[in-house]
Amino acid sequence: MRQFQFAYQDQDQLRAELIKIRQWCTSSVYSHIVFQIMTETLDQELLDSVCAEIIRQLPEADFFGCSSNGNIIGGEFSEPDIGIVCTVFEYPSTKMEFMQYTLTAETVNEVIADVINEIEKRPWVTAVELVTTIRGMSMTSFCEGLQKARADIQIFGGGAFSFDLYDNRACIFSKKAGISENGVVFWLLGGEDFHVTSTFITGWKPLGKTFHVTMSDGNILYELDNMPAYEVYSKYLGIRNNEHFFYNSLEFPFFYHHNGIDILRAPTESNPDGSLVMTSDIEENVTARLAYGDPWTILESVQTDGRVIKNFNPEVIQIFSCAARRTFWGNTEVSKESLPFQNIAPTSGFYTSSEFLRTNGYVNQHNVTMVVVGMREGTSAVRRKGELEIDQSGFSGKVSLINRLASYINAAFDELEQSAITDGLTKLHNRTEIQQRIGERLLSGQVMTLLMLDIDNFKQVNDTYGHQEGDNVLIGLANMLKSGIYENNPDADAGRWGGEEFMLLLPFDANYAKLAAADILRDFNALRFPKAGQQTISIGVTQARAEDTLDDLLVRVDQALYQAKNNGKNRFEVL
Repeated sequence: MRQFQFAYQDQDQLRAELIKIRQWCTSSVYSHIVFQIMTETLDQELLDSVCAEIIRQLPEADFFGCSSNGNIIGGEFSEPDIGIVCTVFEYPSTKMEFMQYTLTAETVNEVIADVINEIEKRPWVTAVELVTTIRGMSMTSFCEGLQKARADIQIFGGGAFSFDLYDNRACIFSKKAGISENGVVFWLLGGEDFHVTSTFITGWKPLGKTFHVTMSDGNILYELDNMPAYEVYSKYLGIRNNEHFFYNSLEFPFFYHHNGIDILRAPTESNPDGSLVMTSDIEENVTARLAYGDPWTILESVQTDGRVIKNFNPEVIQIFSCAARRTFWGNTEVSKESLPFQNIAPTSGFYTSSEFLRTNGYVNQHNVTMVVVGMREGTSAVRRKGELEIDQSGFSGKVSLINRLASYINAAFDELEQSAITDGLTKLHNRTEIQQRIGERLLSGQVMTLLMLDIDNFKQVNDTYGHQEGDNVLIGLANMLKSGIYENNPDADAGRWGGEEFMLLLPFDANYAKLAAADILRDFNALRFPKAGQQTISIGVTQARAEDTLDDLLVRVDQALYQAKNNGKNRFEVL
């Protein structure tokens, strides 16, 4: 496999480059010639002239491409509008075919059904690359349909875009069917000597508060935490609901778990009612957080996740990188994350509206992500291995400032969130938090037993020895619960219910809980406080029942505690 990469300057320069490629092919053995054309310009006349020149100089070659938000040539962001990559396949066993379709919301199911059918007719297919227009569409059915392809087939690609982020126009094209503003090109590849591997890199980290998706319909996200979804961007980032929303929110996607991996999903627009249009469906009752770009994490991810590509020892590397990453880094620094791959093999690609990759059997649509693909013909033993050399020299003021502010926000939010759910004295959960956890466990239907603890004669401790010693007794019981129950039962929860009362949730039945209650009584009796000496507690025990409401459960455990007090204290009772 041999590759030629160059940025288009004019027709004379294009002709000269094509003649060089033709001369190399004339003196070599090859099976296929494929041109990939990535263009920031939507000038159809110019694109037609580029394609026509390729046909004149190399009539046997195939070509395809799409509009982009920028191009990668030689691993670096390329200033000229058009990037051209010619890959010459040398093994006669390598096979390939191109398919182009019109793609709209109305045709997507028909298109996917047809391409899956065509793939099944070709048992040699091991990889499918795609370029597609997506703006204004949910790509969920597109991705779910592609998952029906044989499990051993790798699927990857990118969404066409425009240099102008506000321009909804985009195009794809191929030698087979010309230019289309609503379409998809599939490049089927395979053969016994053709090999491919892929990975994805984010580096974006969750920021601050966790939100629950409380209302959504397909790719329309209506509510987060029962408020219009847009208000998350307004309240926490000061982003207005106007014509600039897409650009201003581009670098702050949602971070959530989907199909077994952490994925980023960006809104494309905000509606007047405060709902957000997403590029793919988002389910109700999932949690999501806003995310931000961390330059150090991005470059660390390049080095760690990029080893998949390095160890594969490819002959060529393709990158499908989100336009948001170019916006984040800026043109002068965006190559920091792509250039390291050039040291492994010739690297090219483009900046996309979305990135596609099959992982663990699922075809996922990514946003704000870099998909990296390595290809080779033949074995890896004869390939020279380079190193992923990362340039971590001074980041721009913008990137550095974003990282520091995000670190500050996360630290401050964690402190606030922790203080909102934690009792200040004992550092156990406060009443609101432990009650919520009890309610969640009850709703889950899992086995649960509650223990309600009360320090006996606690008022006497405060009156006799002072409130400082009273606090010591409270803290002593809390620390005992942390070191005993939590260490042995990681799914247990404890909280201060109020005053000298504590609540303990155990994920076991009442028989086990009785043993735990006996241990707690014994261990607390063994404590000695500086002034108050030995103290005792009483415990009420009850197991949750299938018909229980939260109130039923809490009333019953309180009654069990009352019985323990009435029956002499320093004991437990079970109801």
